[in-house]
Amino acid sequence: PQDGSLGLWALLLLLSVAIYGSHAPLLTLCKVDGAIPFSSTSVVVLVELTKLLLSVLSLLPGAREPLPAALSWRHAAPFALSALLYAANNNLVVHMQLFMDPSTFQVLSNLKIVSTALLYSLLLRRRLGPRRWLALLLLLAAGVTYSCGGLRGHGDTAGTRLHVTPVGLLLLSVYCLISGLSAVYTEAILKSQALPLGLQNIFLYFFGVLLNLMGSLWTGMEGGFLEGFSPWVLLVVFSQALNGLIMSVVMKHSSNITRLFIISCSILVNALLSVALFNLQLTPLFFVAVACIGLAVHLYYGVT
Repeated sequence: PQDGSLGLWALLLLLSVAIYGSHAPLLTLCKVDGAIPFSSTSVVVLVELTKLLLSVLSLLPGAREPLPAALSWRHAAPFALSALLYAANNNLVVHMQLFMDPSTFQVLSNLKIVSTALLYSLLLRRRLGPRRWLALLLLLAAGVTYSCGGLRGHGDTAGTRLHVTPVGLLLLSVYCLISGLSAVYTEAILKSQALPLGLQNIFLYFFGVLLNLMGSLWTGMEGGFLEGFSPWVLLVVFSQALNGLIMSVVMKHSSNITRLFIISCSILVNALLSVALFNLQLTPLFFVAVACIGLAVHLYYGVT
């Protein structure tokens, strides 16, 4: 690639790292009296709708790639499964909180790194040698280490009591499986079709809006659709929508492994923002996590 495209690619990756890392601090800024004042279902629907609108806009000003003449529903249908898998995972995250505490979920959810890498290797037939598997295991170690206490508030005691039920472990296994499957399946579909990415995104996010709207109507929502919204919430919606579009570029032109490294590197942004905004303290575990990420990047992308 040319220098210009390399610069744009680096900018997209850095922007995605920043968005991932700022998500939790932004949600904290949205809280009122320590509680989230809005419906998470409303946010998910609006994120999907924003991604759909941005995808439509990307094709409007004389798209560079002409649309295929033989476009049919067969091009769109595979994305329905992607949207269904993503919607299922979003709901699983909510229900899992009933069977484990948030800290346990934060620690154990890092196992989706392994499930994604395994499915990526098996389903897409991408061989990962021992060196690269070691790099991915280091990403897992970094996530677990950071989740176990990379940040600490003033006056916090050394650790909280973690708990998880057998049902919680079962749901976590399903969550990790679906998380990896949804990402790998979506990458396979994006790469298998010779269609403009903007059009593929329209298919994916159309089904995403449809399924999430159906889910919100099925479960019902207390209060109004936009109740509790603030400028911070709108920033969360826009940033998550933008990140979704960036991730589609990553999966189309790179891979889910790149996505895993982006998520892991976002730990750095999350920590720095938490220190700056909420006066939290970095602990030695944070620096262990940083070292693991640095070594993982070197092992996976470094010259042998």
